[in-house]
Amino acid sequence: MAWSTRELAELAGTTVNTIRHYHRLGLLEEPERRYNGYKKYGVSHLVCLLRIRRLADLGVPLAQVGPLRADDRSMPDQLRALDAELAASMERLQRARTDIAAILHDHAPADAPAGFASVASRLSESDSSIIHIYSQLYDADVMADLRRMVEVDAGAGALGDEITALTPDADETTRQRLAERLAPTLAQNLIEYPWLSDPTGHLATSENVARQTFTEAVLELYNPAQIDVLTRAGILAHERLRAHESTGVKPGPGS
Repeated sequence: MAWSTRELAELAGTTVNTIRHYHRLGLLEEPERRYNGYKKYGVSHLVCLLRIRRLADLGVPLAQVGPLRADDRSMPDQLRALDAELAASMERLQRARTDIAAILHDHAPADAPAGFASVASRLSESDSSIIHIYSQLYDADVMADLRRMVEVDAGAGALGDEITALTPDADETTRQRLAERLAPTLAQNLIEYPWLSDPTGHLATSENVARQTFTEAVLELYNPAQIDVLTRAGILAHERLRAHESTGVKPGPGS
C-alpha cells in the first residue's frame, strides 16, 4: 500500500505542511517517488509519523523528538523533566484562572496587581503602579502583608482619596494636616509589619537595586506635595513608634 502526502496526512490526522516540516527537520525520511514524481509513502512512514505526533502531543519539543527516538535510554529522564515543566505550566494556568475569577468577581481592571483585585477599584493609578513594582522587588510574604495594609487603607477611603487628589502646589497647612492623619496608620503598620523598618530579608533582588528602583518610582509616580506628605507622615510615625517602644502604649490617633 502506498499513500500520497495528502493521504498520509489524513490518515495521521495532521496536515501536508506538517509532514513537509518534519521532512525539513529530518524527523521523517523522504519516501520513494512514483514514476510521475509524486511521493509514495508506506506503512513505515505512517508509523513513524504517528510516533512523532504522539511525542508532540505529550508536549515533547520537536527539537528533542529525534534524540529521544534515537536513544530510548534517555526517554525516562526526558519525560520526567517534561512532566515537571507541565506541572509548572498547569500551576501557572490555575493561578491565572483564579486571578481571572477574582477580576471578574470584583469588576477589577484586568491589569490590576495580582492578588489586589478586591481593592483595585480603590487604588489610584500611582498606587497600583507602585504595587506592581513592589511585586518585583519583594517576596510573597511582603506582598501578602502589603495586601492586608491596602485592604485596611481602602476601608478608610477618604484620607487616601485626599492624598491622591493633592496638587503639587498644596499649601503647608494641608500637607501637615494630611501627614498627621496618615501617621497613626503608618505607625501601626510599623508595629504589625516589622519588615517595613528593615526589608532586607524579604528582597527578591539586591538591596541597591531595590532602593534605587523604589526611589525613582516614587519620584516619578507621585507629585512633590504627595511625597512631602508621605515623608512627614513617615517621620511622625517613627516618632510614635519610638514612644510606643519606650512606654508600651499603643500609638493611636491622639497619641
